[in-house]
Amino acid sequence: MNTIRFLIKPAMKPTSKILVSCRNSQFFNPNSQTQAHPFRVLVAPRFIHNTHMAFRFPSSGFYQSKPNGIGGFSNGRVSYIVSRVLSTSVETRVNENSFERIYVQGNNGGMNVKPLVVERIDKDENLVGEEGSRIEVEGGVGDVNLRNLEGLIEPKVVEESEVEKEAWRLLREAVVYYCGSPVGTVAANDPGDKQPLNYDQVFIRDFVPSALAFLLKGEGEIVRNFLLHTLQLQSWEKTVDCYSPGQGLMPASFKVRTVPLDENKYEEVLDPDFGESAIGRVAPVDSGLWWIILLRAYGKLTGDYALQERVDVQTGLKMILNLCLTDGFDMFPSLLVTDGSCMIDRRMGIHGHPLEIQALFYSALRCSREMLAVNDGSKNLVRAINNRLSALSFHIREYYWVDMKKINEIYRYKTEEYSMDATNKFNIYPEQIPSWLMDWIPEEGGYMMGNLQPAHMDFRFFTLGNLWSIVSSLGTPRQNTAMLNLIEAKWDDLVGHMPLKICYPAFEFEEWRIITGSDPKNTPWSYHNGGSWPTLLWQFTLACMKMGRFELAQKAVDLAEKRLPVDHWPEYYDTRTGRFIGKQARHFQTWTVAGFLASKLLLQNPEMASMLFWEEDYELLEICVCALNKSGRKKCSRFAAKSQILV
Repeated sequence: MNTIRFLIKPAMKPTSKILVSCRNSQFFNPNSQTQAHPFRVLVAPRFIHNTHMAFRFPSSGFYQSKPNGIGGFSNGRVSYIVSRVLSTSVETRVNENSFERIYVQGNNGGMNVKPLVVERIDKDENLVGEEGSRIEVEGGVGDVNLRNLEGLIEPKVVEESEVEKEAWRLLREAVVYYCGSPVGTVAANDPGDKQPLNYDQVFIRDFVPSALAFLLKGEGEIVRNFLLHTLQLQSWEKTVDCYSPGQGLMPASFKVRTVPLDENKYEEVLDPDFGESAIGRVAPVDSGLWWIILLRAYGKLTGDYALQERVDVQTGLKMILNLCLTDGFDMFPSLLVTDGSCMIDRRMGIHGHPLEIQALFYSALRCSREMLAVNDGSKNLVRAINNRLSALSFHIREYYWVDMKKINEIYRYKTEEYSMDATNKFNIYPEQIPSWLMDWIPEEGGYMMGNLQPAHMDFRFFTLGNLWSIVSSLGTPRQNTAMLNLIEAKWDDLVGHMPLKICYPAFEFEEWRIITGSDPKNTPWSYHNGGSWPTLLWQFTLACMKMGRFELAQKAVDLAEKRLPVDHWPEYYDTRTGRFIGKQARHFQTWTVAGFLASKLLLQNPEMASMLFWEEDYELLEICVCALNKSGRKKCSRFAAKSQILV
């Protein structure tokens, strides 16, 4: 008999409330009803749904911590041994005359666990069909269908370059610990920064590339802790001038603080910022969307679907969705937000319906559609998600898309149309088309414009929104291809000396003064106003891999790899081509480091990368969200979207 032994880490130190100590937390207390320890869920008596991977061995549950690993195996490989055994040895034996029977013997909910035993037994001649393709887990357990083991992929082990070794050292040095457990990474770890402001905090959006780098390395504990602790912060009271925003809002960031107790005793607390301390006091709309996206990625890359099935996680997920799907006065399916509510967190003229928020919103809805437990209590929410996805995809594909043909159409628009059949539905004046766009748009490319409101189109190219339109299939296959064609055709403008421009072009002169309020940080071709941000590299890599453009991603990664270590991993670059380090950029910016590492790991592991993007969902095209017979509309999202896909 072959035996695979794992040393189980004792239960994590329980955490308590925000701004109090780590004691008595229902999130990390083994006796809590909401607690779903990976091992306990593993041996629960139930069937595993086909939509999830079957045998769930999260890297955070079966490991022996090493100094050079964050809650995973030191070499980044051992966490996938079980998946390899199950997906290769077991499936191979099933096709022969024997199959593997796996026993997991536990005691008291996973404490004092005996070794996992993998035993080969002869297959009963009368055991066929479903009975022959199950793993039995001893101790009052359900069956696990072997077909669901697909997707637990072992990351490839590639010898790291000196640049990658330096990057991993910097990333691990940026890890923040709370009560002895890793919970995130600081925004920047610049030793020369005398006034860190909030760069010493853990930001939800900034942590996403760090999380992916750890997950792709086989280290899941830090991501699991981050998801649960930020979920705990979600319920914290938040007020600005006696007004409280809606339930479900996730914080922009949090900081681990040490507060004194009696008699020289201290304890660690979490101090969240929901925007009440941020510059401009803007709520972080994208934080909840990134949290949902990361929750799905964690499940996909670790196989630990038990986390997203927990009652507290499902409740938090529903709270975010209810906040986003709340009815209002808006006539459009896109989210209406204020300026500065996403990565561009300063005044930059993106108030309204910015593409970045819509693309992340669409991605979060698709994630939620996969993760929500469908029951009587959630069926209305699931229906609302499906309807919103259908309407949003049509709205963005039809009205945000810009190419030569569409510009020429807008150029010939008639205005002041009043009818159900109006061509110029938003009353856009042709004079809004900027002169730079007429000469800049390529013949074979196109992109999603930055914003759309009544009588207003923002024709700037926003990189993050376009990349996530590709990753999430918010755009049609033809549009997704055209977006990458445009980036390739305009490489000098959008990439230049450092990938990638956050937006193009920059506001200059009087336009800069009026729209930014003369912001000294967002001067032309700097920071959010046309600056180059290396953290966008991992999202560009993922979009390229989805569309089969590996060489384009590799070109950008090679460009960044030459400069970033020499320049000490800055936050952003300035000038039209990204030639100079940003005038106020921090060095050793964590999401710059993590974005580079995530890009390298994605290129090395295309199978794992494929778990992070979405293909076209044809089922959504069957959902018609408009009351066609009642409204008199001649074109609905279902048929319009289908017609574009077939082009």
